[in-house]
Amino acid sequence: MEEEIKAEFLKSGFTLDDEEEILKKCHTFCLNYSLKPSDLVSSWEVYYLNRQLDESVVKDAEMDGFLGHLQNEQVEAVVKKEADLHMYSFKDVDMILDAEDEDTKEVILGTPTDKSEKLHLDIYDSSHKTNGKISKLVTPFGKRSNKFVVKFNIDNLPTTETVNGIHDHENLEDDIIKRIQPHKICSLVVNRSGPEPGCRFMYDRIEDRFNALENRIGKHAAALVASRLYEEPMDPSVASQRSIFSVGMICCDGEGHLNDKSILLQSSVEHSGGQRVRLELNKLSHFSVFPGQVVGIKGHNPSGHYLIASELVDSVPLSIAADTNLPPAKKLALDEEIQATNFSCELTEITVIIAAGPFTTTDNLLFEPLTELLAYATRKCPQMLILLGPFIDSEHPQIKKGTVDLSFDEIFQLEVLRMVQDYLEYMGPDARVVIIPSVRDANHDFVFPQPAFDLDSLDISHQITSLKNPGIFEADEVKIGCCTVDILKHLSREEMSRHSMDGTPSDRLSRLASHIISQRSFYPLYPPAEGVPLDLSLAPEALHISSVPDLLILPSDIKYFVKVLSLGGTSEGEEQIKKCICINPGRLAKGEGGGTFVELKYQGSPDKMNASIIGI
Repeated sequence: MEEEIKAEFLKSGFTLDDEEEILKKCHTFCLNYSLKPSDLVSSWEVYYLNRQLDESVVKDAEMDGFLGHLQNEQVEAVVKKEADLHMYSFKDVDMILDAEDEDTKEVILGTPTDKSEKLHLDIYDSSHKTNGKISKLVTPFGKRSNKFVVKFNIDNLPTTETVNGIHDHENLEDDIIKRIQPHKICSLVVNRSGPEPGCRFMYDRIEDRFNALENRIGKHAAALVASRLYEEPMDPSVASQRSIFSVGMICCDGEGHLNDKSILLQSSVEHSGGQRVRLELNKLSHFSVFPGQVVGIKGHNPSGHYLIASELVDSVPLSIAADTNLPPAKKLALDEEIQATNFSCELTEITVIIAAGPFTTTDNLLFEPLTELLAYATRKCPQMLILLGPFIDSEHPQIKKGTVDLSFDEIFQLEVLRMVQDYLEYMGPDARVVIIPSVRDANHDFVFPQPAFDLDSLDISHQITSLKNPGIFEADEVKIGCCTVDILKHLSREEMSRHSMDGTPSDRLSRLASHIISQRSFYPLYPPAEGVPLDLSLAPEALHISSVPDLLILPSDIKYFVKVLSLGGTSEGEEQIKKCICINPGRLAKGEGGGTFVELKYQGSPDKMNASIIGI
């Protein structure tokens, strides 16, 4: 048979480096896996292409990797024939042996032991196991020294335990007893507006984009007029010596970034036929504008060529409902509902861990950061775990090159969802996981707004909530908004601002995040940044933020932060303040090392919370 194997290799254009040793191993492979020489060489060609080997020479050094490839092919073939069959691996055996080892040791309640950490899912120990097998490979992530270091913290919670004379024995509790202690189930209510899985996209027309932008300008203008602080908007392109009020969208006169000479204001078709006029902001002491921002402008246009602004209004008064066309009866019912929600939120307490992808380092697809995060979550027992994409990152080197043996969907199912299911089964029926996709997910639709992952086939789908991107949901009446497109980074590139000269400090990150709330849109930037597949024919209302959320989660490549945004305004002579917690958890994996995630305990108000940014 060795001569047949050699002939097949030569027939396919391959030469053998260490011929005798290679043929002996290939002969063994054929016997062990019932392969014909032609089948073996076909498998080698797949391995050769996936690994992008430069020379058409079969080397003995590649035989171990080729063996692993053959084993994966055998497992995949069996799984396809019998979908319900569980293939036991070293992961299962090691988990059972570890459990038996722990059962044989006496554990005294309330006494910490060196082995106590092993009670938390040894299958998540990334420094010792890879893909379910005991591995001697130590990755840069596995060799990191500073684990779970708190990089930033906001703690506004009263220390009731100390006041009552009760000491915190959390570190002394036995981990299993702590895990099975009953805690309140987190109830979720999801806003279902947005594209559905399987929807058609890339069919948006110029008319769809025009209508979406026109509707934004119209709603903004109606809300400002309804506040009774501003008059009916007028045409800003008409010459007038008296001061007027106009509402329009900021545009750039050219393809570059905004500057003092390139700012245009495009008003609505209703008020100006969609005409643009040059906008001069020299008289303003401070401002912050970007393309696509809808603003109200007080000023005058003496010549008809440019509008000289004396006041810029970049937000809608908080008291104005999102839909100003609602009948009075429905408006009253909505106000009562909002008041009832705000009252109940004062008593609400939720604990949540928030992490954003990538969930694996750039040097491998072992998903070590995700395993470490889930192990941490098993120790902390949060009510809810929020995971934001990308999960199968299209920018990962191995995904880009296509040097993976499995499809993107299979990697998502076998690596990500399987670990999440193990976590939920371990934690019990009260645990909740929320998953939001990203446009960088190679296994999902490349469109924004983006439909949710289809996870209905999972056995514990009732514990996993799949949201659209962007998505809004309520957890125990705490309203949470999420968007995985990096709008903060995109705004930071396009924003033009002037700071006040009175010495007032300016927090740029808070200002960028405030634009999202002020514009009532998850993506107010237009035209969108390069690489954002914005499709305004697909449920443009999915981008709309109807009311200020309690928590706003905006993962970004810029530095992690937790900010309390104070959004104020005056309506009918009354000053109103609404606070929103904006969270950028950072990326869980950065290059070959670990990133950050957020652990949050929220008690109905930004003044009563404990938020920590933790390095993985």
